[in-house]
Amino acid sequence: MSKITNLSQLDLNGTYSYADYLTWQFDETVELIKGKIQPMSPAPNVRHQSIVTELGGHLYSFFHKKPCKLFYAPFDVRLYNERKSILTNKEIYTVVQPDLCVICDADKLDIQGCNGAPDWIIEILSKGNSKRETQEKYALYRESGVKEYWLVYPYEQSVHQFVLNEQTEKYELIAMFSAEDNASPALFPDLVIDLAEVFAE
Repeated sequence: MSKITNLSQLDLNGTYSYADYLTWQFDETVELIKGKIQPMSPAPNVRHQSIVTELGGHLYSFFHKKPCKLFYAPFDVRLYNERKSILTNKEIYTVVQPDLCVICDADKLDIQGCNGAPDWIIEILSKGNSKRETQEKYALYRESGVKEYWLVYPYEQSVHQFVLNEQTEKYELIAMFSAEDNASPALFPDLVIDLAEVFAE
C-alpha cells in the first residue's frame, strides 16, 4: 500500500478508522467524524487565538498540580459511544481536536492523546465551521458522554454552557454568558472566569 502524503490521495466519500488516520503523512489537519474526513478550517485568526490563550490561562492556573489535566489543540480525542468499553484503533471512527479539553480520568490518556470522552470540552467558533461545532460535534460529544460542553462565540462575545443530563442522556443549556459576566463550569464551580478578560480586544 502506497504512503498517503497528500489529502488528495484519499476518497473524501470513503470511510476511515483511527488506524488509517495514524498512517497519513500530510500537513493538512483533519478530523474524522464517524469515519468521514473533515478538513479543518484554515489557521485560526487572531481573535480565535486570543480567546484560546485567555481561556487556557485561566484553566491552566486552576488545574495546575491537580488531577484533571488541560490540553490544547492539536490533540487527538478519540470518541465512541460511552456505553462501549475502550476500543482499538481499528474500531474507532471518530477523532476530533477540540480547542480546549479537560480530562480527569488518567486512564484515558495515552501517548496518542485521549481514548474516550473528556470531562469538559470548549470549542471556539470560527466563521465557516459553526455547523460542525453546533450540530455534528454537539451530537458526538453528547453520545460519547462529554459531561460539559462550552460553545464560545467570538463575534457575539458570548458563551453557551451545556451540561449532560445523565438521566435523559441529553444536553441542557444551563447558561448563556455575555462579556460582562463571570462564567463557571458546572463541573468545577470554584473556577471563575472573567469573560471581559477573555473577550478583550
